[in-house]
Amino acid sequence: MQDINDIMRLLPHRYPFLLVDRVLETNGVDKLIAIKNVTVNEPQFTGHFPGVPVMPGVLIIEAMAQACAMLAFARMGGERDPEKLFYFASIDNRATSFALSAHSCVKNSA
Repeated sequence: MQDINDIMRLLPHRYPFLLVDRVLETNGVDKLIAIKNVTVNEPQFTGHFPGVPVMPGVLIIEAMAQACAMLAFARMGGERDPEKLFYFASIDNRATSFALSAHSCVKNSA
């Protein structure tokens, strides 16, 4: 298991765009399970949507991409080269088919 300190050592993202709170499980090769705890005080909920806080689908997909980056780092021995960055370039055949409201926990598998 990796906590927020391990995640911040690997991912360059910071609040409000760090969307992985904890890695629950990884085999370091082809499996990683990460979570993002969604709370109502996050900035996107001020306008998306007032009175009915829903996490934007693009942020859910970004959380998935960050989980994939964590798996990539695990496959490379768990270290990050400060001279290199992973960029999320594209996604195929993916749509969010659910609404993720505040006070939820999203579990991403990579």
